[in-house]
Amino acid sequence: MSALNHTHDANARSWVESANAADSDFPIQNLPHAVFRRAGSSEAFRGGVAIGDQVLDLAALAAQQQLDGLALDAARAAALPALNDFFALGGAAWKALRHALFDLLKNDAPVATVQAVRECLVPQAEVEYTVPARIGDYTDFYTSIDHALNITRLFNPEGDVTPNFRWIPTAYHGRVSTIGVSGQRFHRPMGQAMAPGAKAPTYQACARLDYELELGVWIGSGNAQGEPIALEHAEEHIFGICLLNDWSARDIQFWEMAPLGPFLAKNFATTISPWIVTMEALAPYRQAWTRPTSEPQPLAYLENAKNRESGALDIRLEVWLESEKARKEKTGPSRLSSTSFRHQYWSVAQMVTHHTMGGCSLNPGDLFGSGTISGPGAGEAGAIIELTRAAQSPVTLTNGEQRGFLEDGDAVLLRGWCEKPGHARIGFGESRGTVLAARG
Repeated sequence: MSALNHTHDANARSWVESANAADSDFPIQNLPHAVFRRAGSSEAFRGGVAIGDQVLDLAALAAQQQLDGLALDAARAAALPALNDFFALGGAAWKALRHALFDLLKNDAPVATVQAVRECLVPQAEVEYTVPARIGDYTDFYTSIDHALNITRLFNPEGDVTPNFRWIPTAYHGRVSTIGVSGQRFHRPMGQAMAPGAKAPTYQACARLDYELELGVWIGSGNAQGEPIALEHAEEHIFGICLLNDWSARDIQFWEMAPLGPFLAKNFATTISPWIVTMEALAPYRQAWTRPTSEPQPLAYLENAKNRESGALDIRLEVWLESEKARKEKTGPSRLSSTSFRHQYWSVAQMVTHHTMGGCSLNPGDLFGSGTISGPGAGEAGAIIELTRAAQSPVTLTNGEQRGFLEDGDAVLLRGWCEKPGHARIGFGESRGTVLAARG
């Protein structure tokens, strides 16, 4: 786990003035990575780092003489159209580049340095993003006990999660072909659904479309097949975290998921935020990972003192919905819920360790979904099926519209940030996806 150092200094300021705004997602203490180009251009996509309302073009920076040694090697890898090679370099390279960029962007940098680096800035308002890495494998976890209980008790008020939930970080392998970056637009999926009391399913457009508030966990350096990653080393293999919306077609899901789990209900779209916040940037916002004594405690391979002391991450999260009507009338989106990742039943380190225990190899650029993130309180549901009790209690938007499930034209926005007294506020940007009418 990353230790606190000078890059976490809450008093540090950048010569990029927008980075010093109190509400900026991207102060100098953050420095997340993405892959971008100027919008509408034929430029090659390349890697960049966010600072305030700007993108620091790493390809342009690497062509200058502002970096050397391992930091220069890392910048060249992080400037490529996909970040896999940068991920593969490992923690020493990630740290070297972060620290070098911090020094270049700090407000006490030499005048000549400021002039040179300023030429490498591109306004975020002028860029477009792409998926930041070649994703070889996508694994979607199911690690929020509050979400699992809420879903179970929709159908059986006295029900409980399946026995394995409290013993293993449950997951399934997904697909990568329809993972898209924020701004993704997709058509309402078609599939089979079985109406209550019906004797045969029908082929139809999804009638119960949902979002899932998740985090994406990007694997950095991998492991060889057959060589499990011990819990004490698990976070050495994680580069960083983004926002992730793993859309769900609930009516299709409930029909197809037994006995093998969701298929068409989940493979039509997943929307990630473009910016990856590094594990080093997240160091100040760690909390103790706890498990109530009344609950089963992890088996030995998923247990150690370090995970207990600081395995949880206090990442604040919100879900917003902007209807087509609100967009046309420019009345803005409505906030549906808010929660924190600190409530998750399993830590990200435990996810990595369990994933590799059977001999599975992870590779740079693999992506985990955390599973839907819901908290224990009212208004902390990470999916609309929870929030509305499967449309039994629709939510009312600020313009008076109601939603039980998502309608065509709806855009769902995920937002996330970290804040703590004595430390800077850092953010994740936004994951935005829009539902279009079904085809077929």
